[in-house]
Amino acid sequence: MNEPKVLVLGGTAEARDLASSLTEAGVGVLSSLAGRVSRPRLPVGPVRIGGFGGADGLAAFLRDGRFTHLVVATHPFATRMAENAREAAASVAVPVVRLARPGWEGHPDAGTWTWASDYAAARTAAEGLGERPFLTTGRQTLTHFAPWANRDVLVRVVEPLAAPPPRWTVVLDRGPYDVEGERVLLREHGIDVLLTKDSGGRYTEAKLTAARELGVRVVVVRRPPSPAGMGELDDAAAVVRWVDDQG
Repeated sequence: MNEPKVLVLGGTAEARDLASSLTEAGVGVLSSLAGRVSRPRLPVGPVRIGGFGGADGLAAFLRDGRFTHLVVATHPFATRMAENAREAAASVAVPVVRLARPGWEGHPDAGTWTWASDYAAARTAAEGLGERPFLTTGRQTLTHFAPWANRDVLVRVVEPLAAPPPRWTVVLDRGPYDVEGERVLLREHGIDVLLTKDSGGRYTEAKLTAARELGVRVVVVRRPPSPAGMGELDDAAAVVRWVDDQG
């Protein structure tokens, strides 16, 4: 049996934790980042940056690199990458699992939020709850909010926007955030409705606490499911055990 060699599709805090855990366990690991952020936080160990060219390209990379395991530790909303990974792993008979941080459905305040099935529904819900939205769904989702071009909107993204509407205030920042900082931001901009997605995790959770404290309504886009047939684990230690169990 070959020594395990793991390809981690990363870009998240969980992926960085996993790279550290695998390295500490003496397991060979390569982390792959999509390259959508100009200055990404890098994990320990070898890193590649860029796409694969779809499922076929990923399958060829797995085969040519003689990887024994594939872990999908991308953002929980990166559905295309997860589906490509499922297809690629099946075609070259490489075990695959998804590492996904727990969502916020179990959050103490979750029952007070408005949950939406997609971005259009979330936008409509937010319009009925407030006048000054704080939009934290990510740069790639902003086309869904084009109807808000003539509204005062606070938007937080990691990378600059090419041509934001004149009335939008764009904040360039990345987590982790703290409650006090989020409280100040909401107050300064007069926010009355927060629109986010069920990313889960500790890095961006503080805004939810701040919203509750200030009486800001919250709209959350539900998380998409993992691809059919792909197992899911929620911490790095469990993935290390999975690699060991797979042999």
